[in-house]
Amino acid sequence: MPSVNRLHAELKGEGLEVLLVSFREDAALVKRTVRERGYTAPVLLDASGDTTGRVYGVFGPPTVYLINRDDRLLGRATGPHDWGTPTARAFIRELLAPAPR
Repeated sequence: MPSVNRLHAELKGEGLEVLLVSFREDAALVKRTVRERGYTAPVLLDASGDTTGRVYGVFGPPTVYLINRDDRLLGRATGPHDWGTPTARAFIRELLAPAPR
């Protein structure tokens, strides 16, 4: 998650939004974990896991959804990823670029 924190800090001014979703966890534990790990993006809580599981098909963290500015799902990835690599950063920057007219 450190690479997500860095990516969020670096690109939020360019329009990147990051939402962290915790599911099937106690709210107090999530708050403590966020504080201890220094997460900078907003953290949402789905205590029962119903929404993340049934609606979005998330049954294990981490799962990443890439959604464009028009709210269209561009892709989904599961498992840990290093978002700090030059390739990952270039990919995200390309997604953030304005569409050609």
